[in-house]
Amino acid sequence: MKNIGKVIEIFSADKNSSGLPRPIVKELETIKGFGIKNDKFAGKDEEKSVMVVGLKAYDISRENGIDLEFGSFGENILFDFDPHEYKVGTILRVGEVELEITQACTICNHLAVFGKELPFLVKHHRGLYCRVLNDGKIQKDIQVRKKDN
Repeated sequence: MKNIGKVIEIFSADKNSSGLPRPIVKELETIKGFGIKNDKFAGKDEEKSVMVVGLKAYDISRENGIDLEFGSFGENILFDFDPHEYKVGTILRVGEVELEITQACTICNHLAVFGKELPFLVKHHRGLYCRVLNDGKIQKDIQVRKKDN
């Protein structure tokens, strides 16, 4: 496995939460085939149970005059690298947890509240959905490795 970066921050919103940015949490507990324990999207669609975003999305926003708080893209995990460099099917080992990239996020009109052009500015860096392959815990500042497929 090759080290490719680290986790900058982690987020989760419970069933009573709404809106963005998502709240920062101390730890994410993953459950294989389900998602993140207590997350409002857990158990709904295994293919979209975790969303990852890279700093590049925030850099693009800032370069275009839109200064966002981390968590504003609705991500569960913010990486210091651009996960869009990896294709669907890639397995990322985030600490002890393996996540499989399943699909790119679509343009989300919810982001327009921050700037009407934002969904289009970040459309190729908006984030990726992942499936959880094993139970485990994810914390801030842990290493991310790409599993050799």
